[in-house]
Amino acid sequence: MQFVQGLPQGIYVGQTHIQHPKALLSALPELQGFNLALHVQDDPQRVQKHRMILLDEFATYGVNKMTWMTQTHSTICHTVNEEIPFAALEGDGLVTQRKAHALMMMTADCLPIVLGNAQGSEIANLHAGWRGLAQGIVENTIAEMQSQPTWAWLGAAISQPNFEIGAEVKLAFCGQYPELDSAFQVGEQVGKFYADLYAIARYILKQHGVETVLGGDQCSYRQVDEYFSYRREAKTGRMATFVFMA
Repeated sequence: MQFVQGLPQGIYVGQTHIQHPKALLSALPELQGFNLALHVQDDPQRVQKHRMILLDEFATYGVNKMTWMTQTHSTICHTVNEEIPFAALEGDGLVTQRKAHALMMMTADCLPIVLGNAQGSEIANLHAGWRGLAQGIVENTIAEMQSQPTWAWLGAAISQPNFEIGAEVKLAFCGQYPELDSAFQVGEQVGKFYADLYAIARYILKQHGVETVLGGDQCSYRQVDEYFSYRREAKTGRMATFVFMA
């Protein structure tokens, strides 16, 4: 398992890939690989076994708790420490101050963003598609945190040359942040643009005091053997971005 370098001591961040040595075979060819999502019509037992494989790997670092959620392309963020409600949490952001607690976020083209403070005592994990980014998932997650995040890591998402959007998406961002005009390139079709999710996220994070932004150099769409991509193939699995304090 590979972890992100350059973070505060005791913080572990990373993202799963399609390939995993313990991935179970699927009856559906499009779901082969280390799928971690229950909502894509995969065999639930297979998905749960994959999740338990991850928990066993994290246990090497003392992790004894893992939180997933039902993601809804919203701006809802939850703090989860000791207790988890019986019903599945809905939303797209998780915050914890509890050590040995892995926060999990699923993506397949949308942008996963991990946040943390300089002391290594608080972390957050969020799912930022264009809707969430435009509507304030970054801002809401930072507001939910008890301390100012000083660093962020951007996981694999769809890159600008492969992410064509309509003028309404550009307006959703530039109406709030006119400086983001540079994050959109004119598309080949009238009224279409190519959006740079990484540039958008970096700008919003820096506007809210997050000076160190790592990652943001992968493409879930192009890197066919490494990442699931919803835009490349609508019936597909999901990766998981994780963060925990050992």
